[in-house]
Amino acid sequence: MKLVPVVDPSAGDAAATIDRACREVGFFAVPLAPELVAARDHLLALAAEFFALADDEKAAVSMEVGGPAWRGWFPLGGELTSGIPDRKEGYYFGTELPPDPRPMHGPNVWPARPPELRTAVTDWMSAMESLGQQLLSVMAVGLGREPGFFANGLTADPTSLFRIFRYPPHPDGDSATWGVGEHSDYGLLTLLVTDGTPGLEVKVQGDWVPAPADADLVVCNLGDMLDRLTGGRYRSTPHRARNHAGHDRYSLPFFLDPGWHASVEPLEFDDDWQVPLDAHARWDRGNLRDLHGSYGEWLGAKVAKVFPHLADRQRDSV
Repeated sequence: MKLVPVVDPSAGDAAATIDRACREVGFFAVPLAPELVAARDHLLALAAEFFALADDEKAAVSMEVGGPAWRGWFPLGGELTSGIPDRKEGYYFGTELPPDPRPMHGPNVWPARPPELRTAVTDWMSAMESLGQQLLSVMAVGLGREPGFFANGLTADPTSLFRIFRYPPHPDGDSATWGVGEHSDYGLLTLLVTDGTPGLEVKVQGDWVPAPADADLVVCNLGDMLDRLTGGRYRSTPHRARNHAGHDRYSLPFFLDPGWHASVEPLEFDDDWQVPLDAHARWDRGNLRDLHGSYGEWLGAKVAKVFPHLADRQRDSV
């Protein structure tokens, strides 16, 4: 299987089809529900309106303002992948929570303009969390578990994170940088909706394959935690993005991860599954079987590498 398959999650064979995609590709796509099309278009329009503001105005809701909650706007080049600045700007959101000393917990920071962004983001996150839980129930069946395996355990109180990214057109002749460099995600399941502009690539069996560039699809990929949990059966696949279109590319990734205090241990299986050879050669040379402590501790350490200046400031304040 070289391409990212499109799956109807309500089909009778959905568990088997998604199970195969998770084992062979680590990516699949599902149709965006028709009732969410208008919400997507509205959110993308609001995102474009916000990013068109002057940097001075956007800085009023910067990640520095968000503090240890790690919420808010960052400028072009303000996020790192493997220590290299990405060619994108973005806005970080999470579940709306009261002030909390733990990293990645607390209130979001909302801009004065456009005023509708708060409601649009909150509603979108709710819809994506519901879809994510639905897909995890199908994936649980593929793994030989009850449909409620994740919802009654790891994602009973999930860490839900959301980003809005703007990728400007990539400079001609620049082959050294990326909109976002090769990486894999940290948690369980990522749900990505875009404006339909191509740019996302997935590394499948050593080859870089374009992901579907269709605004009416939700592209789903697996995170490192799910790879570890399943002993390599469900694969956390490297991906990257570069915008070669003559206009901005917008993406809306939603991350459905285990609860902050959840302790993740590999599942037991009765089959004779062997990890494919190429799965050992991870892009980051990390060992997904070597993990101790809670999911929150592990996630906080990972995110600190993406925004090191914020991590330094948080440590200095302790």
